[in-house]
Amino acid sequence: MASHLIQGRTVGMPVRVEDAEVCSAFYTVRADAARAVIAYSGLDVAEVFPGKAVCVLLFVDYREGDLDTYHEFGMAFLIRRPGAKGTVGLRDLREAGMFVHWLPVDQRFTLEAGRRIWGFPKELADIELRLGSPYKRCVLRKDGRLVLDVLIRPGLPVPAAMAPLDAYTHLEGVTRRVPWSVRAGGTRIRPGGALIRLGNHPIAKELSELGLPKRALFTSTVSRASMTFGEAEEVRTV
Repeated sequence: MASHLIQGRTVGMPVRVEDAEVCSAFYTVRADAARAVIAYSGLDVAEVFPGKAVCVLLFVDYREGDLDTYHEFGMAFLIRRPGAKGTVGLRDLREAGMFVHWLPVDQRFTLEAGRRIWGFPKELADIELRLGSPYKRCVLRKDGRLVLDVLIRPGLPVPAAMAPLDAYTHLEGVTRRVPWSVRAGGTRIRPGGALIRLGNHPIAKELSELGLPKRALFTSTVSRASMTFGEAEEVRTV
């Protein structure tokens, strides 16, 4: 079985998360603007509507897992899988992958593990999560500057589901595919459902150039999630 040595600890593969709470907001943004943001990766966004891509903002409370407990914020885009032909519309999003553009965390062990094992663009940040009430809130600061303050209102319950996904990363000139599966329980979804305030950090400016703040396409909250992350594979994008 493959393993990695991180800060003197052996991390076996696949990496497992036993319990996490996940909140997400999905936004439609101009496809040309999104392409400009992720151009460095060599990947292409999925146009779920003509001229429109999807930007995903998410925050996670990892409560039990191989990489310990920590908070995480993610900025990602739905992409066409490398080599895929044709377009990816709203009805066939399972054909899309998720490119992780930025992934701040608040603990050093998961920071090093994420970067070394999978090439996730993890950075240290101050992530304040308020998940004890029906309204889920994340306040994210980096280098003392506010990046964003986002509030998500849970919607209607939907059945539990398990979904295999492909996450894509790019770090130090290398693009990778990360097999990722999620089992979600306690899931709620609603149209719209997010309030967002941007700060003065460069990522906030990037989000502003994508058209945020605006009404979310939809939001989701998952009160009980388990995940597995497989070994990363290098991807040729040319």
